[in-house]
Amino acid sequence: MNADDAPIFGLRHRLTRMAWGITWMLLASWTQPFHGWRRFLLRVFGAKVGRGVYVAPSARIWYPGTLTLKDFCAIADHADIYSMGEIVIGRHAVISKRAHICTGTHDINDTRFQLTTAPIHIGDYAWIAADAFVGPGVTVGEGAVLGTHAVTVKDLAPWTVYIGNPCREIKKRKSFERHDEPVRGWRESRRPAGG
Repeated sequence: MNADDAPIFGLRHRLTRMAWGITWMLLASWTQPFHGWRRFLLRVFGAKVGRGVYVAPSARIWYPGTLTLKDFCAIADHADIYSMGEIVIGRHAVISKRAHICTGTHDINDTRFQLTTAPIHIGDYAWIAADAFVGPGVTVGEGAVLGTHAVTVKDLAPWTVYIGNPCREIKKRKSFERHDEPVRGWRESRRPAGG
């Protein structure tokens, strides 16, 4: 076997991923109220995890060692974080249900169909809506929105809303900034005043 035929991920990496998958399945996938526990497990396996991060127990993270989750970002149920390469998710950014963030692809001009990776950076306050897809090498600008079922393989401008496949810009979004505090949950925000 020559160097070109060698697997892109070595045995140690593959064993770590296997241990990660088993750990998440046994110790995290059923732990809905234990947000801190899931953050701890991600850190143990090499993820850089900020304060107040929420990762749903049903989220799929391929490999934590290439993942950076900044303060108060959220990854919702059944989101697929295919972190073959680096993924950075910014402060207060939201990855909604069943969204797919994918850093891996294949070289279609290589006779061996070699795997290639490219990093994904999702800016602060960005929102990747339900079932949306972000492809390898994309930078999602601060505050950008990728709508439900939308697909992007190109960078998204800050504070801009995109829809469709391939996505297209439909309007600008008003910019804002939150103070470093967690987003209130729906139960808390729906309490009557004074309650």
